Amino acid sequence: MTMRVLVVAHNHPDLHPGGTEIFAHDLFRELRSRSDVKALFLAATNRVHREPRPGTNFQTVTDAPDEVVLWSGHFDHFYLSQTDTYGIVPPIVALLQEFRPDVVHIHHVLLLGVEFIAIVRRTLPQARIVMTLHDYYAICAHDGLMMRTKGKERCDRASPNRCGACFPDVSADRFLLRERHIKTLLSQVDHFIAPSRFIKERFVAWGLPESLIEVVTNGRPNAEVAAHRSTSDARRSVFGYFGNLNPWKGAPVLLKAVQQLVAEGLDDFELRLHGGAPFQSEEFIDEIETLIDRNGGHVVRLGPYRRQDIPDLMANVDWVVMPSIWWENAPLVIQEAFHHRRPVITSGIGGMAEAVHDGINGLHVRPNDPIALARAMKRAVEEPGLWASLVDGIRQPPTMSATVDQHLELYRGAGASAQAA
Repeated sequence: MTMRVLVVAHNHPDLHPGGTEIFAHDLFRELRSRSDVKALFLAATNRVHREPRPGTNFQTVTDAPDEVVLWSGHFDHFYLSQTDTYGIVPPIVALLQEFRPDVVHIHHVLLLGVEFIAIVRRTLPQARIVMTLHDYYAICAHDGLMMRTKGKERCDRASPNRCGACFPDVSADRFLLRERHIKTLLSQVDHFIAPSRFIKERFVAWGLPESLIEVVTNGRPNAEVAAHRSTSDARRSVFGYFGNLNPWKGAPVLLKAVQQLVAEGLDDFELRLHGGAPFQSEEFIDEIETLIDRNGGHVVRLGPYRRQDIPDLMANVDWVVMPSIWWENAPLVIQEAFHHRRPVITSGIGGMAEAVHDGINGLHVRPNDPIALARAMKRAVEEPGLWASLVDGIRQPPTMSATVDQHLELYRGAGASAQAA
């Protein structure tokens, strides 16, 4: 019997190529390839990427008839709530009634609104609702970062009073209302998927039932592996940063580490900086430009890249550096690095520390510490045999096919538990 699966994301990777959108779309494509599955991909977007078009809320992105975008431009970020119920609910209900999915797999409620869960439950009471916990938006009103708004202190828990300290203009009562609102709607989800043990622990501590959260590592599509860079000696001295440049991904920390290496007299190394800085403040962009200018030609800024460019870009680096200062969950960058057999130097926190094993397939450093990062990079260049040893410790990430097998098993299990309830 054919299983009908609706995969839901908060944007389409062709419009906004973030890690969640890419994984959700990869999952959909693998599901679509199965003979016993009929899949539909639903993404939301807003005026940042698309203007509304008169006559319909739905738009297309590609030529594929099973990929649609819902324009949903009225969204309350604090409550994760879609405020345009008149404009959004009828088309969503019509789509659900026409496609009639057995499983609705939600990857994010941004733009769609957390109320989307209740719309599904009310429209299709027998459908199984599965949700992947990609980040901490439900827990943290600071863009899901779990970082304090003043300074760069990581936050390990949420409470109305603690959250109120980050937002003095918002009363503790409103934070309590936010939490109750989101938890009430999440209670209608049959099963949650956590791509890392770390994020599962965070959501269990916040109040989600541990028994409803299954840890399933994100998979990636099969792709050619980039050859290692040829060298005239054993030195592996080219580092690569991949991803958008923003304060939380640690680019300033990395550039200060490069500055420290130059000050210590290390000359034979290079940092290749891949990624743009969309939606960042002029102050941050000026900081990045200033730090690059101070690094004596050791930094090559290559700008934004497409996913299909990664093998060629990886071919020119020996190490991947991921110096994020926030609790990353399951970074796509680490998967890409391991697929191409590049050791990773990363902050020893969150999902990064879970994915990268210190001294086995990469190195851990203290987050937001340029001196510690510089020390690790110097060791990477100068310690004989380290790079080869770490490469030997790398294991390939799960394939998307294997990940979908786990998802299908969980979809069926979620269905059984929902019917039993």
